[in-house]
Amino acid sequence: MSWEATEVEGVDAENRFTELGVSAPMVGVLAAQGITQPFAIQEATIRDAIAGRDVLGRARTGSGKTLAFGLSLLTRLSETRGPGPRAVVLSPTRELALQIADNLAPLAASVQLDLTLVAGGMGYGPQIRAFERGVDVVIATPGRLIDLMEQGAADLSNVEITVLDEADHMAEMGFAEEVRAILDATPEGGQRLLFSATLDDAVDRIVKDYLDDPIVHEVDSAQAEITTMTHLGLIVKPHHKIELTAELAAREGKTVIFARTQKGTDRIAGQLRDAGVMAGGLHGGLTQGARARILAAFKSGDVPVLVATDVAARGIHVDDVSLVLQVDPPRDSKDYLHRAGRTARAGMAGTVATIVLPHQRKLMRRIMGQAGVDAQILDSYPGDETLAELTGARPASGEFIEERDYQALIAPKQQQRRRPHRKQYGRRR
Repeated sequence: MSWEATEVEGVDAENRFTELGVSAPMVGVLAAQGITQPFAIQEATIRDAIAGRDVLGRARTGSGKTLAFGLSLLTRLSETRGPGPRAVVLSPTRELALQIADNLAPLAASVQLDLTLVAGGMGYGPQIRAFERGVDVVIATPGRLIDLMEQGAADLSNVEITVLDEADHMAEMGFAEEVRAILDATPEGGQRLLFSATLDDAVDRIVKDYLDDPIVHEVDSAQAEITTMTHLGLIVKPHHKIELTAELAAREGKTVIFARTQKGTDRIAGQLRDAGVMAGGLHGGLTQGARARILAAFKSGDVPVLVATDVAARGIHVDDVSLVLQVDPPRDSKDYLHRAGRTARAGMAGTVATIVLPHQRKLMRRIMGQAGVDAQILDSYPGDETLAELTGARPASGEFIEERDYQALIAPKQQQRRRPHRKQYGRRR
């Protein structure tokens, strides 16, 4: 599996991005994509980042962070030339890294900067060759970048700008040690841009150890986001749970369903396909290639329903998810917020519905209260007209989807790798 950069032909345009100091060719590319006005986090951070300040941006997923740091670093790098890599962007998951690379590649090309993606589940060859020929910007997951550093293929001694995107998720996934090793391999005095929805202990320590007098911008916090969604608590009898889940999944639009375990994810996705709803299961038990193909099918709409575990869902960054359905309750309010963050992105509307069995009422009342959620509580059942009006739920077709049709989407590809002797920079993942 490999990645190729795309280009977009720009148009002449004067808009707010020009006023913020963004390079003219990139303003033209944005205008060609219909983007002329910055989101709040972009408005708040771009000018300071272009000026060279260290920036700590607290903003939720889907708030426009990619362009906030991408336009800034590309504008700064376009003003000079030098040996690379000159900028590194770290992302917690391969799926998010791929999305960042896809978004920034046309912008980089417009100012004659070379950008490459470095992530697990993809061939080593193209990534090593990118470092050999010299690349300006590297979008990377921590584990694969450490791997290439240990092989001697990646030298970060010329890095001028380092970006940590979704730093809280990287810490939660156990990458704090790798992130520190990567930062230690970059020159002291380089610019650091850190974006995080929350400031947990591990993130706070990174800020204190590696950012120099950062300017702090907080926009659209997770708590603020949660109040802009529609929240539903669906009190359901146990024997109605499967059928009601199918009706909610059969609605128009993209739906993300949360299950607690990998087995539960596969079981629910299978039940939905049996009911005629094309649903894919996403969890850590799948290969990287299978996860990528399922996500691609979800983004395109070929698989409109994704059933995921909490960890796997952190790689889901799709703007038009209109419903999050919690079939299994979250562990706590923090998980509720992370799950809810899959919808109502980029200013779009979204609904978070939670199936609550009678014995789970007390638990969900506590979790929703701690999350700051004012949910509408409904006694729900298959064929419920009120639920149909609120969510678009409708009876599933009942047309059985063959297992081979779904398996064709997730068939793994074998990939042979050779790993040369390496130095030890830290723990790999």
